[in-house]
Amino acid sequence: MENVLRPLTVVGGSVVLTLVIGWAVDRLMRRIDDQHSETPLWGLLRRGRIPFQLVLCTALLRGSYDQSGLFPSHSTGIGRALTLVLIGSAAWLVIRTTAAIVETSYVRYASTHRDPARVRRVRTQVTLIMRVVSAIVGVVAVATMLLTFPAMRAAGASLLASAGVLGIVAGIAAQSTLSNLFAGLQIAFGDMVRLGDVVVVEGEWGTVDEITLTFLTVRTWDERRITMPVSYFTSKPFENWSRGGAQMTGTVFLHIDHSAPLPEMRERLRDILRECPAWDGRHYDLTVTDSTPTTMEIRALVTAKDPDDLWTVRVAVREQLIRWLTEHHPYALPRVNTADAILPPGSLPDGSVPRTNRGRIHAPPRSERG
Repeated sequence: MENVLRPLTVVGGSVVLTLVIGWAVDRLMRRIDDQHSETPLWGLLRRGRIPFQLVLCTALLRGSYDQSGLFPSHSTGIGRALTLVLIGSAAWLVIRTTAAIVETSYVRYASTHRDPARVRRVRTQVTLIMRVVSAIVGVVAVATMLLTFPAMRAAGASLLASAGVLGIVAGIAAQSTLSNLFAGLQIAFGDMVRLGDVVVVEGEWGTVDEITLTFLTVRTWDERRITMPVSYFTSKPFENWSRGGAQMTGTVFLHIDHSAPLPEMRERLRDILRECPAWDGRHYDLTVTDSTPTTMEIRALVTAKDPDDLWTVRVAVREQLIRWLTEHHPYALPRVNTADAILPPGSLPDGSVPRTNRGRIHAPPRSERG
């Protein structure tokens, strides 16, 4: 009977104790979260209740398994398996706890700062910091698991002795990967590009959708995704329309006839912008920027608070100006001149030039000769 009750007591007691402690801690965190609604920390910490219970149960079983007398011939293997589970669950708990703390810090920063550029910069840094922490904790956990095996501990000295050579070989083999890794850290803390920035890369206009330690994803206006190595943004020039503020100035070019009423067009541009919600009201202008034998080029200058609104304003101005010219001043639209050419003075009706105009001197009539 003792051989049955002892393992049942050890295993069952560990599981029951884990469930009770886990339930009590979760209830406590829920109550604290209800009392402190100004911070999401306690609600985020509750996401780690599963790895916490796993760590607690594994630790209890690892400490009391020898007393259970269950499978004595396999006690070493079972103990090593419990140790591996304990290490893995502890790493999982550390990652969840770190993510809760970092996310809480970001939420507090975002609630106290109204500058969207700074908020996006901190969001980019937080994302990359969590990726780095997860990678470091994962590597340390795997290394600790491997060191639990005696063979791996014996090989540790030889591994350390050859670490220099292996590091050189790995550095040469993974040169591009390492360059992308350091470029990702440079982007995160150098504030060159952030999540949500509007950029132009390789002639494509889009928004930065994701940043990792090795690649960056740009979402274009037509919902395509362009994935590029982060080293591109540290080695080649690119346009960042959100750098230094999101507000922008745009232009609309039209080719019209020389007889177009420019004062009336300026008044119409003003009326169009006043009716356009996307215009931020900072500035507008309409000027003649070029002239050709058949048309003249005008430039309408408009402003908006961000690239999306600027696109809306430009489209509205272009469409409504053309419609207004078509309805009220159709003569101002570009046209092909098909009128008869005006002949130069002294030319014949068929277009030929008289002899007198060719530089020849005609003899006087006979009646005028001496």
